[in-house]
Amino acid sequence: MHRLKTLHEDREVTRLGESVFQTGSISPEAMAATIRALRRFHKAVQMHVVDKVRVVATSAMRDARNADAFTEWVRSATGWNVEVISGLEEGRLIHLGVVTHEVGARGRCLLIDLGGGSCEVTVSEGGRIKSMVSLSLGAVRLQEEFLRGDPPTKEDIARLKQYIDRELRKAERRLGTPRVSLVIATSGTAAALAEASGHARNAHTAKGKKSLARKRIDHVGAMTANTTEVRKLAERLAKMTNAERASIQGIGPRRSEIIVGGAFVYADLLDRMKLKGYRYSPLGLRDGMLAQMLAEADLRTSVHQKMEGERWAGVLEVCKRYNIEQRKVEPVRQHVAQLFDALDRVHELPAEYRLWLESAAMMQEAGKFMNHQGHHRHTQYIIANSEIFGFSPEQRAIVSAIARYLGKTRPDPMDRLMRSIPVEEHTNVMRSVVILRLAAALNQDRASAVVKIRTHVYPKRVVLELVPGRGGAELEAWSIKKEAPYFREVFRRELLVEVA
Repeated sequence: MHRLKTLHEDREVTRLGESVFQTGSISPEAMAATIRALRRFHKAVQMHVVDKVRVVATSAMRDARNADAFTEWVRSATGWNVEVISGLEEGRLIHLGVVTHEVGARGRCLLIDLGGGSCEVTVSEGGRIKSMVSLSLGAVRLQEEFLRGDPPTKEDIARLKQYIDRELRKAERRLGTPRVSLVIATSGTAAALAEASGHARNAHTAKGKKSLARKRIDHVGAMTANTTEVRKLAERLAKMTNAERASIQGIGPRRSEIIVGGAFVYADLLDRMKLKGYRYSPLGLRDGMLAQMLAEADLRTSVHQKMEGERWAGVLEVCKRYNIEQRKVEPVRQHVAQLFDALDRVHELPAEYRLWLESAAMMQEAGKFMNHQGHHRHTQYIIANSEIFGFSPEQRAIVSAIARYLGKTRPDPMDRLMRSIPVEEHTNVMRSVVILRLAAALNQDRASAVVKIRTHVYPKRVVLELVPGRGGAELEAWSIKKEAPYFREVFRRELLVEVA
């Protein structure tokens, strides 16, 4: 109960970004191959009558000049919207997938995910992200940019190592030398290096023991590689032709083409951070996406609580970054939550909008960091363009829109901001704006004690009864009355104010 069950599984490597790292654009051939795969996935989705689909793209689409053309092709072929996520969001989802299913990952550990275009390194403790860095060290990227020869020349390898060293210095500045009890690596490069190291490790054992070792190697979740093994393997692979690398057990013909750059990244990263080695996990981005989708659909799951905690930590980080005094915005957040619950029969908003509203209440003054004049516009820009863990770009756009319309401006479907939000969410955003405006109106006199409210909902009207603090509630009552016409316009009910 409250868990995922696999009904169908399919996978295809299309190397969408192979040309991006050389030309800056996705090649027509790679687009066509990916569209063919997506059409096949689309048929499977239709056969299983799926309620919700999420399609995300990573490093190659972040870099490609023609990414928009590809997303339009996907939309016309399947009806799906492609969500291009940042490197840090990619790392967060991978972390979520790993810690949700790997019991050992809930201590203090380091996660490494080296994909085709980027490498995400995450320090985790107690199942929560402590720090993270995204580096341009993908296996396909390195192959396309540095390793054109077969085998690569010494000069190519020297340039590759110099580039890796430069990127890893960024990781060192961000993460330092993390003291962790476990290192978990995900994705195909980590699997290939671990399996190849395992075969080399057991090459000289007796036949009976070798059979047992082979069983251990085949159990993917238990595959490991130590730093010395990875370093020796990287140096060995760099001297081989592609055909020779393909013949190594654990690597094979598809991985052999891109293994050299990835091997040096792992060797240098493990050395630089003084790590003994890693354990391979087959979990990754897909598992994190599924865990988040489950959490959003079923509020009773444990991962839902974890995700909510991550999101709130991200909101508080924005508050800290832009010098927002929490003691000033916390009463607004409390009132917005109270109004959301009390007016549920009136607004009929989806449950997730409670968090969107609380987040907008907390971050509403971020724009003052740039300029007090017109700060609502600046707030919208900051929220929409900040990296907030757990919030997709669409969700950030919704939160930013709710916070934007706290001034004199009202939401208009023709606004550029509203056009960036799905049409089906426009009504929800407008209703949320009304609730946040009411909560802000209840906090006019911050020098006095917080005004308490009692809410009474009737078929044709809503009555807000204000219980004054030490400084009275006259200013708050006046401010609420100013919002009554907009409340009536959106909810088709009268809003009345009484002071107890």
